[in-house]
Amino acid sequence: MITWAEVQARAAQPPRVLNEWRAQRVRADASSLTIDDLARLYDAPGGLSRIDERTAMRASAVYACVALIAGKVAALPLQINERTPDGPRRLEQLHDYWWLLNERPHPGLSATTFWRYVVESMMLAGDGFVEIVRSHPSSSVVYRLKPHHPRRVDPFIDSRGVKLFRIAEDGRQRAVNEADMLHFATGFGWDGLRSMSPIQYAGQTAIGIALAADEYSARFFQNSARPDIVLTTDWKLSPEQQQQIRTAWASRHQGPTLSHLPAVLSGGLKLEKITMSAEDAELIATRGFQIEELARIWGVPPFMIGHNEKTTSWGSGVAAMGAGFVRYTLENYTDPIENEINHKFWPSRQRLYVEHDTTQIERAELKDRFAAYRVALGRAGEPAFMTVNDVRRLERLPAVPGGDELNRGTQPAQPTKEADDEEPSPDTARE
Repeated sequence: MITWAEVQARAAQPPRVLNEWRAQRVRADASSLTIDDLARLYDAPGGLSRIDERTAMRASAVYACVALIAGKVAALPLQINERTPDGPRRLEQLHDYWWLLNERPHPGLSATTFWRYVVESMMLAGDGFVEIVRSHPSSSVVYRLKPHHPRRVDPFIDSRGVKLFRIAEDGRQRAVNEADMLHFATGFGWDGLRSMSPIQYAGQTAIGIALAADEYSARFFQNSARPDIVLTTDWKLSPEQQQQIRTAWASRHQGPTLSHLPAVLSGGLKLEKITMSAEDAELIATRGFQIEELARIWGVPPFMIGHNEKTTSWGSGVAAMGAGFVRYTLENYTDPIENEINHKFWPSRQRLYVEHDTTQIERAELKDRFAAYRVALGRAGEPAFMTVNDVRRLERLPAVPGGDELNRGTQPAQPTKEADDEEPSPDTARE
């Protein structure tokens, strides 16, 4: 059984995908490469089966999935709340850590860049590592956050049973205690130390085929000398003559500006048109399937990365799509971040916690929101459960004086017993 150390050692080797592929393309014509050739290229030593994070990002579907999820998580505000007997109270900018988490976690990194890098590490390597730099070794106050590349961090258990993190930095190694390291693990294949890398496990074959299909398609359409045209003659030609004819044809008809010029043939040459082979048609069609295959690895609906051949079952409204994206995709990354920060940021006596604010993604259309606010404010005749300032806060508006009072609702007046027993007047009886 392969160990994690062997996986890391293989992943650390530089990929030779493009070099192998270019060597194959120099020796093969664009119209002669089939799926069997791709399979041989994939299984060759050092071929497409050696996919790492940097190579995987060359596949457009992988890049789109990573950019979408990492960008959305990085854009979500990390709210700081306090548990009170009356329910959670949002502290927002009142707490010192709000600026650290939402504006500047590290002196050289903005919050957007910082969290994008963390989520990218989680998506590609399976784990994200952020060192907690405290104001003093004996203090619990967090001074700043320092992200580390997943390959430079090695979690291990020492002889005392304490979990430590070995960090390779500036040619040296140092150990960091578990309390001073935020370890954001996706949890898949968790062995107590690390998670499985989606690239090395689920995406190895799918990414390799996607890269091969992309390279083949680019080469196929780049060949403007019409690969479906064959020059034939009844004369027997030497290899030198064949090369001369091929070179002359390419110089006159290859390229975007020359590809549609009429051909003038002499010396008994004839043109024969051949159709695209079934293997070539099947290979090009696999590009669309590979987009769905790669999107499935990270739980991204294909339509969100530009693959619109199939409709979504999440509903057609923006709110329905946003709520589904948060519930089934983003929470796989926001939950580990929240849990790890809550565990290692706050002393046990504090009642603080952080959570991502997803209201901007899940918010409904303007008309639907205002209809819901009307019910929440008690304008429908029932007791309110939100105040005017609560609604204004959701709409990013400043609070107003007197806007924190709940509307208790107005009940319709009930008729008194005396009114029910009163005899009708003669005029009313006649009516």
